[in-house]
Amino acid sequence: MLSERAYMREDYRRERTSALTWLIAAILAGFVLQLLVDSPLIRGGTQFSELMGLSTEGLKSGWLWTLLTHAFLHSTDFIVHVVINVLVLYFLGRELLPMLGTRRFLGLLAAATIVGGIFWATTHWQDEGQLHIGASAAIDALLILFACFFPNQQLSFLLFFLVPVTLKPKHLAFGITGAAIIGFFCYEIPGHSLPLEITIASSAHLGGILTGYFYYRFVHDVQWFISRGNVETDLPRWMKRTRNPERKTASAPVVQTVAPTREDIRVEIDRILDKINSDGFGSLTAEEKRVLDDAKDLLSRR
Repeated sequence: MLSERAYMREDYRRERTSALTWLIAAILAGFVLQLLVDSPLIRGGTQFSELMGLSTEGLKSGWLWTLLTHAFLHSTDFIVHVVINVLVLYFLGRELLPMLGTRRFLGLLAAATIVGGIFWATTHWQDEGQLHIGASAAIDALLILFACFFPNQQLSFLLFFLVPVTLKPKHLAFGITGAAIIGFFCYEIPGHSLPLEITIASSAHLGGILTGYFYYRFVHDVQWFISRGNVETDLPRWMKRTRNPERKTASAPVVQTVAPTREDIRVEIDRILDKINSDGFGSLTAEEKRVLDDAKDLLSRR
């Protein structure tokens, strides 16, 4: 594996605290702050939730930041809400973060949160007094993306922390998508209450599900990134063809090249590793992957 190679372990400074750790810490900090501010001993808890949570009144007043900040708040009356979101974020994040890279990982979560918030606000635009909080849209995006990458991998977990369950990610994706569609059309739009008075924002879940699938289908394999100030793009095949294939071009002059030194190779490897750390391994070009393979034997020598 790539992580077992010597140049991936030596002479390279990795990020000490990952984006996933900071994200989980921010969600837990937001929940603890809710508990403290909403305490009867401290006034202003309602104002704090309204300021950070998503509501149609807030959007109409121009509080656009709530489209993102509502993901850091969770129900203080139902602690399982934040526990499940944090656990799923941790287990899926540690698998997807190395594949996507920090920028795309955080970008996906932010996009899913905003799209989920827009879906919810559009559905409840005429409703007043409702507040939407939680990172469920972002979690759904990760679930769908994981199911697209590993549809047949066996997953084992405890349902409600009691019942052992084993299923495939694609079945889980179908299940949460079906539940969100049923909840949206049968309960949320008509304004009916779910059994046991459970409140689920199916519209926000659908927004996260669509964002995860859209990212996998149209964004992940697209090779756009910035490297040393130059935008690299992969042109279509028809654009690479010459206008007159039969026309012979003059042969290029022979240029003598100097073999790169060991230090030059290390500098290039460091640049490629920085690119992997920021944008993920999938962002590398074929030439950069070849450089990594060719440098394996040279950099592993003592």
